[in-house]
Amino acid sequence: MLQVSGLKKAYGAQPLFSDVTFTVNPRERVGLVGRNGHGKSTLFRIIIGQEEQDGGTISTPRGYRIGHLAQHIRFTSPTILEEVCLGLPPEMRDQSYRAEEILMGLGFSKESMMAPPSSFSGGFQLRLNLAKLLLSEPDLLLLDEPTNYLDIVSVRWLTRELQRWRGEIMIISHDRTFMDSITTHTLGIHRQKVRKVEGGTERLYSVLAEEEEVYERTRANEERKREELEKFIRRFRAQASKAALVQSRIKLLEKTEVGEKLSQIEDLDFVFTKEEFPAKTLLTAEDLSFGYAEGDDLFANLSFSVEKGARIGVIGKNGRGKSTLLKVLARELAPRTGEVKTHDRASLGFFAQTNVARLREDNTIEQEISGANGTLSRTRIRGICGAMMFDGNKAEKKISVLSGGERSRVLLGKILATPTNLLLLDEPTSHLDMESIDALVESIQSFEGAVIIVTHSELILRALATKLIVFRNQEVEVFDGDYDDFLRRRGWEDEEDGPSNERAGKAPVQKQKERSGNGTKEREKLIRKLTKQISALEEKFSQLDGEIKRLEEELISKAASATHQELSDLAALRGQKEEEQMHLLEQIESLQKEMEGA
Repeated sequence: MLQVSGLKKAYGAQPLFSDVTFTVNPRERVGLVGRNGHGKSTLFRIIIGQEEQDGGTISTPRGYRIGHLAQHIRFTSPTILEEVCLGLPPEMRDQSYRAEEILMGLGFSKESMMAPPSSFSGGFQLRLNLAKLLLSEPDLLLLDEPTNYLDIVSVRWLTRELQRWRGEIMIISHDRTFMDSITTHTLGIHRQKVRKVEGGTERLYSVLAEEEEVYERTRANEERKREELEKFIRRFRAQASKAALVQSRIKLLEKTEVGEKLSQIEDLDFVFTKEEFPAKTLLTAEDLSFGYAEGDDLFANLSFSVEKGARIGVIGKNGRGKSTLLKVLARELAPRTGEVKTHDRASLGFFAQTNVARLREDNTIEQEISGANGTLSRTRIRGICGAMMFDGNKAEKKISVLSGGERSRVLLGKILATPTNLLLLDEPTSHLDMESIDALVESIQSFEGAVIIVTHSELILRALATKLIVFRNQEVEVFDGDYDDFLRRRGWEDEEDGPSNERAGKAPVQKQKERSGNGTKEREKLIRKLTKQISALEEKFSQLDGEIKRLEEELISKAASATHQELSDLAALRGQKEEEQMHLLEQIESLQKEMEGA
């Protein structure tokens, strides 16, 4: 149980938040949301003692352990498995089976567990920190963007792991689907205050919007009343017969306070500049193969076409070749075999996180945007800078002083400046907050050209993709259907049960496999049956959740008055209900796996 009261923090004259008060109760899983720069990570650092608050208190019960996902890379053991086992209590470090389960869930093979941590990339080393944290089982788990560097299979595994977590959790994540599938409450940092609601992110934003609408109506009414009072006073101040009325209006005016008008919160404003395209097909890939080493292809014999209006999602485990495929399509890498053919009128915009290295450190943001399209007026360039939240003097900041997220926004701005009809986007949402991701998705939906996007976000896949290129099971498959079709017909079970042998950017050969997308009536009948069974179990789970919360409230309220035996009985009953919940979760997961494999 965590209690935060009256917390405030400022950097110089700039307040970050003030009077932050909230409680994380037993068994609660809380999603922490807010715009980039509004203080989410700072709040976490204050909770774990890495940063000092300017005021307020943080309290926990005696012996309460808080664990957080460390971003530093520092390992002391010779192998992956031994390093992760350091998360276990000293007397249990010979019991490595649980460490193996977690490592496999996060994408490590049995073979790779015996390798030294230093042989893996930074992203995989951060996964080790996550594995150690999960193994240590603290009372409160603080996770700041835990899905960074995780592929879609590992994200699905982590989701199930956190849904079973017995303690408390606070999560910061830009992945709305991931967060909402785990959390019971959402805490938002908004206008330097916090607001906590039961339910997911949509519920929080709905409550905030409603409260601001009520505030603005009230403020407008108060402003109108004040104007009417001032008008009356000015009109009759000089008339002696109205002196008493004027004085009463003056006193009323002094008591009438008008709240400050709410400031406009900046949003990214994506509007891709379209290039007209008269034909049907923009790009054709014919028998593409590529590998960084002879005989070690990432993909082979891959063929597909990209038509106007296409929305293609590229999905699969990390290290399998998804980003490399986009580089081949963008002609930044030459295929070993095959050919990429583009129409003469195709105009390509390519976003990749690695391209931040191509930004000139001594350039300003405005100069970088201008360099993408020399025909644009300065007014238009400044408009794009503003759309990327670099308005006014911010557009004159040097690239050298920008954060990773700001540099990503500059790259997106350069694409906005260039007329395009084919977008290649490699994880474009990595440094964006939820509101900015929503804005990007909306702009892609309205874009008239074609889009190929690499993403691990199931929300984005469901919102955009109508066709998939899937890296799985040592193969590459062109799947003609959306993401839900893929889950129904294929699923990720075999990937989850048999983790990748990937090592530090190296992956096995991929082969394209043609498949039929036709379902059967029997399969549809089975899916309907399983869906009904899952719904019934989920309803029982929700009922148990309510009973557990009631028991927890009773425990808290009777802590000072009840006998030890009474409290023990209540705690035992709560434990029984939790066990029933765990059993239901196992049943639900089993049915879900059966449905995805149908």
